[in-house]
Amino acid sequence: MTLALRLCHSRILWADEDYHLAAGIQTLHGKLLYRDLWYDKPPLAAWLYAGLGGLWGWPLRLFDAVYIMAICAAMYRLAGEIWGQTERFLAAGLLGFFLNFDHASAVIPIAPDLFMMLPHILAVHCAWRRQALRAGLWSGIAFLFHTKGAFVLAMCAILCWRSLPLLVAGFLIPNSAALAVLAAEGALTEYARQVWQWGLAYARNSPLPDPVWNGLRRTADWLGFHAVLVIGAAVLWWKDRARGQRWIAVWCLLSFAGVALGGQFFPRYFFLLLPPLVLAASRGLALLITDRPRRFAASMWTAIGITMLVPLIRFGPRYVVLAQDLAMHRPHRWSDVVLDQDSQAAAAEVNRLKQPGDTLFVWGYRPDIFVYTRLPAASRFWDSQPLTGVPADRHLFDWRPILPEWAARNRSAFAASHPTFVVDSLSLSNPRLDLEGYPELRAWLNGYRVVSRTGLSVIYRLADQ
Repeated sequence: MTLALRLCHSRILWADEDYHLAAGIQTLHGKLLYRDLWYDKPPLAAWLYAGLGGLWGWPLRLFDAVYIMAICAAMYRLAGEIWGQTERFLAAGLLGFFLNFDHASAVIPIAPDLFMMLPHILAVHCAWRRQALRAGLWSGIAFLFHTKGAFVLAMCAILCWRSLPLLVAGFLIPNSAALAVLAAEGALTEYARQVWQWGLAYARNSPLPDPVWNGLRRTADWLGFHAVLVIGAAVLWWKDRARGQRWIAVWCLLSFAGVALGGQFFPRYFFLLLPPLVLAASRGLALLITDRPRRFAASMWTAIGITMLVPLIRFGPRYVVLAQDLAMHRPHRWSDVVLDQDSQAAAAEVNRLKQPGDTLFVWGYRPDIFVYTRLPAASRFWDSQPLTGVPADRHLFDWRPILPEWAARNRSAFAASHPTFVVDSLSLSNPRLDLEGYPELRAWLNGYRVVSRTGLSVIYRLADQ
């Protein structure tokens, strides 16, 4: 079922995945992350997508399905070893259900937050079995996908506190190897600047007027949407609280601390909390199956059934509509894919005009254009984030840079490059970030001419070509 649902999205790329897919394609062009390409995440997601050939369409959705099933299999093993057969089927089933019906986009892209879930579960499983070195290795891999892998390491340290040296050694093995590669190629300084300096500045600068209220509201929304997990976890800690399962509560609290870091509380951040809550819920629901009195259990199962219908009814129909579009060879008509469709239109214009050796730059945040054209970036800067200093999650409505001096230096460095094509996908959406509004780039843009337009983008080409 997971594969069938994923294939419904075979003609769509989502913003959480295309950035890392595009970075993988640039790696295939011979660019080293950080040194040759601005990339504000740890390297493993981009490297993995490069290893997959930077493919999209049905091969990408096939990979998605396999990865989701691997995550469910890891949860199946963990729940089974802790409790038994009933819990393992419940845990794998609940996790698979929410990894298919959990986002407004109706498909959950395999991006760093979700990439991290598999090593997260495996690390905690190894730590629970007191296999400290293996727990450290998986924690280190999680950290190479996302810096919030530090919270995975912290949970493993709680479970393996008697073997901390082995745990730390395991964590250092993959990270030391990755850092050694970057250091050998002269990319370590830029790695620190892009992943850590930019990341910390992003975490400190929330665009929200009331981050606390935003956190409370989004957490309540997420818990309500996952009410079946909340009910199951509550049953566990009510009926089985004296049986050594308090460590799962600690795991939930530590994971929620990772969700709250930075005060944004985006839905994808809650992937850090999903595994421990699913594990707790699987045991609680298993206890309900054998509960007495039966009348109470029947009432609880009715409530659980209703709560699971909510995400199914909310997001299930979209899969049907997309499948019908594919079967009838018609374009998708869905507001959520407007940006992706505009990127496909812009990429089609670039593909119509491009020649061997051409390069590309996108003003805005449309890494999917690099996927659709497969053109190399002309310089280390391939989107507007490091040039405006405004992160992509807010640049459609905000103009305030989080690192203004750094962005100005980046613009001056970028002006020395001359990409063949420039796709401006931001100026029309946010005039305060108009490409022509930056003195360092105004003269640079005079060397280009408009060759095409789409609904949301303007396509430039070097005037002498």
